[in-house]
Amino acid sequence: MVKKRLLLVDDDSRNIFALTALLKSRSFDCVSCTSAPDALTLLQADAGIDAILLDMMMPDMDGYEAIPRMRAIPTYADAPIFAVTAQAMVGDREKCLRAGATDYIAKPIDVDRLITLLSTL
Repeated sequence: MVKKRLLLVDDDSRNIFALTALLKSRSFDCVSCTSAPDALTLLQADAGIDAILLDMMMPDMDGYEAIPRMRAIPTYADAPIFAVTAQAMVGDREKCLRAGATDYIAKPIDVDRLITLLSTL
């Protein structure tokens, strides 16, 4: 079985560490970066990412700006992009989906829900 490669984008390295440990234990291969500009650079150079978990609230460039830019990279025009945010307010899911996210997951992350989302890859 080929491991699915996930790109984790979060400005908090503790979140990346915890998610990477969890996802590796579930046989995912994880690549990470701490900013949206770094993620865009990585995606332009690497066509082997199966899905992206993107923190929506980051300095420099937030997820609402990053998702359309990710979608503009031909290889990732239809890639699964999961918006991750602590701002779990009414309407946030719809705002993420309008920005181009495939789906939305709130922090703290519900591990079962995340694994269910990723099982569709």
